[in-house]
Parts: sequence; structure tokens; C-alpha cells
Amino acid sequence: MMTDKKTEIEAAVFRRLVAHLDSRKDVQNIDLMNLAGFCRNCLSKWYVAAADELGDSIDYDDAREIVYGMPYDQWKAKYQQDATPEQLAAFGKKDD
Repeated sequence: MMTDKKTEIEAAVFRRLVAHLDSRKDVQNIDLMNLAGFCRNCLSKWYVAAADELGDSIDYDDAREIVYGMPYDQWKAKYQQDATPEQLAAFGKKDD
């Protein structure tokens, strides 16, 4: 596969993942962390790291806005729920 086409496909997959996460605001970051080991914030950090590796830069808050589709504080106020004791317990077990 040609590099440009591969990059185009990877970009489309990333956009689809972000759109899917946007459509599932009911899925909390702690749920993602507990089940998959990454969350929306991880994607934002990876975005920043990839930009840096390619000789560019993006602010973490700007990367989060790309992933969340809005400023993080706004998303957090509208959609983030307090973690349940069960979610916190599962999160704590991942280091065991």
C-alpha cells in the first residue's frame, strides 16, 4: 500500500473513532480505561505526541478539543459523571 493512501486511511479511521466516541457520550473515560486501557484523554495525548514526532506541535487542550468535539471543560460539565465505587475498584485493580 502506498504511504499516502495508508495515511489517508489511518486519518479516516481516526475520524471515525472520534465520531463514534462522540456518539457514545454515555461511555465514560473510566469505562474505556477499565475495558480497553485507553480513553479520550489518551487519544489527545497521542495526538500531541504524534504532532511532536512529525516536527509540529499542538497544545494538549487543543488536541482534547479535537477528540472531545468541544472544549474539555464544557464536555466534562455536560457529560462526565462521577465514577461509581465499582468503576473505581476496577480501575484500581488494573495495576495489580
